[in-house]
Amino acid sequence: MKNILLFIFSLKMGLVLAQTKQPVYQDKPFLQDYSIKFYTKNDAVSPQKAFSDRNGNIKIYSSAGLLVPHDGQFLYAGNLIADNTYRTIQNKNIKGISLYEEQFVLLDDKTVFSNAWAGSLFAKHELSDAKLFVGGKNFNLLISNGKALQLIDKTQTLWKLSDFKDEIIDLKFQSSTNLFWILGRKSVSTFSAETKKTDVIFEGNNFTAFDFSTDNKNLYIGTNDGYFLVNIATKKQIGIKQTKLPTTEITTIKSIGEKVWFGTTNGAFALKKDGKFDYYNGERWLTSNQIKHISEGPENSVLIVSDKGLSQICFKQMTLHEKAVFFEKQVRSRHIRNGFNASLDNMEKGNLSTGYLADSDNDGLWTSMYLGAEIFRYVVTKDADALQNCRESLDAMERLYSINPIAGFPSRSFERSGFIQQLADPDRWQHSPDKEWDWKATTSSDEAIGHIFVYGAMAELIKDPDLKKRAVALIDTLMGHIVRNDLYLIDYDGKPTAWGRWNPSYVNAFPTNVGDRKLNSSNIIAMLQTAYYFTKKPIYKEKAFELMKKHGYFENLMRPMKQIGYAPEDADEHSKKMSDAWNHSDDEMYFLGYWGLYRYALNDTLKAHYGKAIIDHWQAERPEKEGLWNIFTAVTGTQNFELNEATWYLKEHPLDLIDWTIMNSHRKDIEKISTNFRSQTINEVLPPDERPIQRHNANMFNLDRTKGNGTSEHSAGDIWLLPYWLGRYLGVISQPQNK
Repeated sequence: MKNILLFIFSLKMGLVLAQTKQPVYQDKPFLQDYSIKFYTKNDAVSPQKAFSDRNGNIKIYSSAGLLVPHDGQFLYAGNLIADNTYRTIQNKNIKGISLYEEQFVLLDDKTVFSNAWAGSLFAKHELSDAKLFVGGKNFNLLISNGKALQLIDKTQTLWKLSDFKDEIIDLKFQSSTNLFWILGRKSVSTFSAETKKTDVIFEGNNFTAFDFSTDNKNLYIGTNDGYFLVNIATKKQIGIKQTKLPTTEITTIKSIGEKVWFGTTNGAFALKKDGKFDYYNGERWLTSNQIKHISEGPENSVLIVSDKGLSQICFKQMTLHEKAVFFEKQVRSRHIRNGFNASLDNMEKGNLSTGYLADSDNDGLWTSMYLGAEIFRYVVTKDADALQNCRESLDAMERLYSINPIAGFPSRSFERSGFIQQLADPDRWQHSPDKEWDWKATTSSDEAIGHIFVYGAMAELIKDPDLKKRAVALIDTLMGHIVRNDLYLIDYDGKPTAWGRWNPSYVNAFPTNVGDRKLNSSNIIAMLQTAYYFTKKPIYKEKAFELMKKHGYFENLMRPMKQIGYAPEDADEHSKKMSDAWNHSDDEMYFLGYWGLYRYALNDTLKAHYGKAIIDHWQAERPEKEGLWNIFTAVTGTQNFELNEATWYLKEHPLDLIDWTIMNSHRKDIEKISTNFRSQTINEVLPPDERPIQRHNANMFNLDRTKGNGTSEHSAGDIWLLPYWLGRYLGVISQPQNK
């Protein structure tokens, strides 16, 4: 009776999952940020400030005079070169640059002048060592050398003060109050051009930068340890000093649009309306982390000056589909090696022209994931280009089986002969019967599950008879090898590979709370179900039921994730080694396997149970906000799979997939947590554009990347295109809504 009730419940559960209406993300344009970088050619040159005029021209004041950006574009850095636009000002001793009425205004040791207004602005001053100036109303100009102040206009000196009581570090003008504002190391003061009086507004210590809030009601004051706000009307500090920041040594502040930008000695960050920060650190975004100046740039951009050059952070309206188009080009132009989805390695500091296409232990897995993306893309769009991409990747995957002499065994990779010592893990490579090629052995379980996932997707969804036939044949080839060999992958030496092991004697040797027992059970059942679904060979179905009923694989794969953890003290050393921390590659294997586990379930009762297991796993993964896991969970038909977090992942992912050095562990705005089994380092995961570039098999809570700076570029094929096109196929991401 109990079993009958359970069966009825399972059927109802499956029906509920199937009938639940899922949410759909409407793909409307969002702001995508990216950086264009311009480096100084000479380390002795120190850039100081940059501005953009009403025409979109950019000029930079530096220790070597005026500079302009040259020849830069996204992913291809430019340089800062001498500004020769006006040869007639080359003899002037330029001391600074600013904007007035959106026109460039220059300061030298004798005058404030401009080439705008037909050159009519030529105001003399008496501070030969002047370094600061700002324009007020009617071309009134306040000038300082850090101690003295002078107010001038086009014709005369209107007022001067030879000994200001504080070291002056910045000047600003607020048109709403018609006041000049003076920042000192210990004070903020105002000066009225009408009354010729200065008034101290606020006093303190260690001031470094200031600017008005976006509504002009408050003043942001930066220090060497955070910032605080002062209400302009009351002249009182608002709340406490803010120190829970990405980094606290403030060097410059600028309000732009709805954000307040802060430059620091360790990158730049922007305060958003929701009180959180966008942090820009490392050469993904900046020429250097030592920030000198921030200003509004042309065409919805922000100019950030560092000691090494200029970074233009651009914001472009883009839909997810447009981002997908960009990434499709990235993959096809730089990341296809022998048909595989590959990384570009050994680059010279981000120079894409210097890298080579690298082999990988997981060429088959990364290509499976990219091929899956192109399958879903073709099903959604019927784009002939996507279908051709499928053919080319399948050619590579198919050849993994024929390039070695072992029946049904998939190589990890292959490459032209004669280069083994230059390839990754040279001891794993073997010579092919074809003397022109070598192949890589020791194939693992993550390769196998990737193969079965994508062959199943192709066999089910692609209507091309040839591709479908080849996909089914590959499923049968691989699974035939595994079943014939007692659920092992048998390598060239006649022995099982290190990880290609699904036999009960191996799987059930692990304690029940060791993850590999659950993982390997889940994967092999998914693989056998897929093989039966498409070949209808009874052996695959029989073997699946044998494992579930006789060897406890159903119980293994249904075990709740909360029970997975460290091996007990009396466990064998292998079990302890395999459970010293959560392996995020396991997540990748689980979720790729869930495609065949759920879609090709042997009956509806099992399907309902599998759906519960998938959702249980997803619950454990939710803190990572992993786009692919969230969207894979939608396969079950459940309504709640964190669609918002999935699209957050897709939108926040940077366009720049180069492995730049990234540092976050120093941040004071993140809440670190104690060491734990899942290696979660902070309370809330950082956005993808602030953390290291990672595949789905990495810990999304990784904070830093210190190995190499700009030496490799990841492919978007597996990282981004798979979750996007899977979401489009499942209907949880809409087609682009450009209007």
